[in-house]
Amino acid sequence: MVNSNSVSPPQSAVGNKVDEGGLDSFPAEQVENRQPVSKKTKFFRHLKRFWWVYAILAILAVVLSVMLVIFVGVKNIAQSKINAAVLEVQGISCTKTETDNFVLGINTTLKSGTTKATVEAFEGVMYLEDEPSHTPFVTINFPETQNQPFQTVNISQNVNVTNLDALTTFNAWLLNNETLRVTVQGNPTVKVPGISKGYGVTFKKTVTMPGLNGFAGLSTTNNSISASNFSDGTNFHTTSTIPNKSLVTFEIGNVTFNTYLNGSLVGTSYIDNVVLSPGNNTYPLRAKIEQSPILTAVQSEPWCQTGIVPMDLSGLSVTNNGQDLPYFANALATHNTTVEVDLGTPLRALGLNPKCPSS
Repeated sequence: MVNSNSVSPPQSAVGNKVDEGGLDSFPAEQVENRQPVSKKTKFFRHLKRFWWVYAILAILAVVLSVMLVIFVGVKNIAQSKINAAVLEVQGISCTKTETDNFVLGINTTLKSGTTKATVEAFEGVMYLEDEPSHTPFVTINFPETQNQPFQTVNISQNVNVTNLDALTTFNAWLLNNETLRVTVQGNPTVKVPGISKGYGVTFKKTVTMPGLNGFAGLSTTNNSISASNFSDGTNFHTTSTIPNKSLVTFEIGNVTFNTYLNGSLVGTSYIDNVVLSPGNNTYPLRAKIEQSPILTAVQSEPWCQTGIVPMDLSGLSVTNNGQDLPYFANALATHNTTVEVDLGTPLRALGLNPKCPSS
């Protein structure tokens, strides 16, 4: 009896089945297509298909680069050139002084690079660098300038006194210090050739200026004393030499000083029509002085030996063409200027011969 489960299929049938499912049954072309595609091939296929996307991105990159150069690069270059420029002050004048205004003149030189550019006119301020509040004491209208290696920038304008305290503080610093630092700051617009757009930059320069140093070196000559007063009502006349070690020319006008001897108020001194220019300035000084303290001083040690007595002057008031100038008067009141006055010589001319107690 034959078992059907043990009957094997014909060998040819098995072989055919294997041949049908085997690798040898596929055409050669299909075998080759199943090999891995290289990255380079994939890239070129992708580029061929999406070339227009890359073209747009390239155009955008160029546009962005140009915009960055125009709006960022040029501005940074302009700012760096402004930062590198050197501002020097040759002179300042304060003339036609009135209570609420005056004429300000500033003569400066500006040293910068050779890059062609135009700095448009702008409004700037000046303040004391070492005064913590940095409160502007004056506003300046700077003219349009061309960027050049060396140029002169001169300014003359009428200035309204809008902050009396700040202006007085500046004058006091100028009076009391040997040097002081002043900052000029503004926000001009710079234009370069070929580009219509203007670029906002910061102009900030700090300059060190010589001060008046308390009028150190003030002296008197040709002193004279009247026992019964001169025709102007004063009893002391002299010629004063006032040093101005700063770069500033001041139209001050008529100045009245409190006059002290040994720390005590002994009278009032006057100098009229004062215009202080840099260098030494010579003006007549007259005073109404108490006689008793003067006679006591010239007969006391050590002044009795030479007859030269130190006296202090402190600002009391300043007027010009009938107008009070508090920004000068208040500044002069912050400092006592000491002047050595020869009183022995004019007293001897009156027949008096002051001597030391031990003589």
